[in-house]
Amino acid sequence: MRRAFDWIFRDRRTGAVVIGQWPNAPLWIFAAASALEWLLEAVMPGLPAPVFAGLRVVALLSLTVWAIDEIARGVNPWRRCLGAAVLIGVVVSLGFGGLGRS
Repeated sequence: MRRAFDWIFRDRRTGAVVIGQWPNAPLWIFAAASALEWLLEAVMPGLPAPVFAGLRVVALLSLTVWAIDEIARGVNPWRRCLGAAVLIGVVVSLGFGGLGRS
């Protein structure tokens, strides 16, 4: 059990257990665009739909960049699987109208 845990969660370079990390730039951009979209929807719902769609595109693109970066450079299998799961989630959300405004 210990070997499986170490294999999944240990950083290969430092040996530290890494489950989550401080967000990098793409994740901060995703959070900011998502928060701004939510805030504008709450405060000014009458804004033109392209404003909200633009923010959604920025959010999804930055989340996609983050996910691909985790898949390619994640410090352990957990981080790489997390990136893959998020990328699948983005693709599925787009399949269900992820850019549309509800």
